[in-house]
Amino acid sequence: MEEKRRCFSLSRNKFLQHWCVILFISSLAILPLTQSFNYGKALSKSLLYFESQRSGRLPYNQRVTWRHHSGLTDGLEQGVDLVGGYYDAGDNVKFGLPMAFTITMLSWGVIEYGDEISSAGEYTHALEAIKWGTDYFIKAHTHPNVLWVEVGDGDTDHYCWQRPEDMTTSRQAYKVDEKNPGSDVAGETAAAMAAASIVFRKTNPHYSHLLLQHAEQLFEFGDKFRGKYDESVRVVKGYYPSVSGFKDELLWAALWLYKATDKEDYLSYALEKANEFGGITWAITEFSWDVKFPALQIIASMLLTEENQREMGFKLVFEQYRSKAEYYLCACLNKNNGSNVNRTPAGLLYIRQWNNMQYVSNAAFLLTVYSDYLRASNQRLRCDRGKVGPEDVFLFARSQADYILGANPMGMSYLVGYGSRYPQRMHHRGASIESYRENKGFIGCTQGYDYWYPRNDPNPNVVVGALVGGPDHMDRFSDDRKNFMQTEACTYNTASLVGVLAKLHGVEEEDGYLNTPLLASS
Repeated sequence: MEEKRRCFSLSRNKFLQHWCVILFISSLAILPLTQSFNYGKALSKSLLYFESQRSGRLPYNQRVTWRHHSGLTDGLEQGVDLVGGYYDAGDNVKFGLPMAFTITMLSWGVIEYGDEISSAGEYTHALEAIKWGTDYFIKAHTHPNVLWVEVGDGDTDHYCWQRPEDMTTSRQAYKVDEKNPGSDVAGETAAAMAAASIVFRKTNPHYSHLLLQHAEQLFEFGDKFRGKYDESVRVVKGYYPSVSGFKDELLWAALWLYKATDKEDYLSYALEKANEFGGITWAITEFSWDVKFPALQIIASMLLTEENQREMGFKLVFEQYRSKAEYYLCACLNKNNGSNVNRTPAGLLYIRQWNNMQYVSNAAFLLTVYSDYLRASNQRLRCDRGKVGPEDVFLFARSQADYILGANPMGMSYLVGYGSRYPQRMHHRGASIESYRENKGFIGCTQGYDYWYPRNDPNPNVVVGALVGGPDHMDRFSDDRKNFMQTEACTYNTASLVGVLAKLHGVEEEDGYLNTPLLASS
């Protein structure tokens, strides 16, 4: 009898589990259909985030008032002015490679969707966010062949839990030069300054020209003195190692310089080095601050017109660039016969456990940009499992943005400060401690860990517009300050999202594909 009861209990449990799974999946399918989002409001909040991450002397029009001046002696020991720039995440270190990538992506978003950003009333704020970074890069590029690439030490910084206004940790500055090369960080900084020069071309032509001068010098430096920056600046290895090497950044920089200057030499570089540097050999399913291959392949695909092909005789190279770009895009859409990007049960792209949202926002941006290109050129995306129209490409990008904003099983907006439910215990030193404006008393290195870090209360300061690391592979999220893999945000997470939100804002009032129902899990 006991055995029968046990069997019946197991059968009943399996039956209930089966129906729970069905109900859960059904709820996922209807989530995006029952929610709408104010993309313009989300865009405004995403740009506000960068003011929370500012280092240096804050301007009179600073809107994030819980922050104050910090890092005012950065570079002093080395005899250079390195005040300014951005803290990358929830700590107080300034890392050059991810900072440069942040500015490249912000600039690209403005280049593609400047009109949409203007219509949301955010164009000035977007330019301010970019210029805060490029002003710092100008300071950091003290000689044609010298670039300062880090201020602070991740190891000592992580030993303390302090507001940036109080930090007592090392502010040692690190550089790359002819004897200690860093082609990857030089290339990314060149790309950032070239892209930003396009942004400022009309509103501030003198500044645009200055940025372009620095970009060309940095590219020449990175190309002439080749090497990985984490071999020269070893303290960065535990935080932002250059796993992909420097060849992708050099191709990436060359393409941005071509876009900024129209000089054929830069396009020729990207074509002639395409095979040697992996531009047409690497088929990648990840785009990040480290791995630039998918994005540079997409840019090459969009740059290379029939006229270019005839004039330069590189038609095969162009097609190979496009093939690799399509591999990435089709992988995101689950349309490759081989490797595709994994998804959570609710349809979120999932690359890895730590800070997965960076890959989501990057993918959504590339899909959005390429869908516009396909629409403008009357083409379709060519995948192993069939061709995909631009509307479907864009709808999937939108599904990722909607998931971020709250169309997910947790009902959680992973963009902090947006919606009625968002992470309250973000892993962020400045946000988790009473603001300097409220308490000007010094908070020591371990004092923050002793009192502020372990508190269960919500953070006293909200980092509006921060895109946190996000849920795990099963759409689960734990709002815990100690859970840094999910609750820490980085500047490059939000940077790519800005362009996506701008595009969505620009079309949210139009009839057509934005009003088409979609399933994030399809």
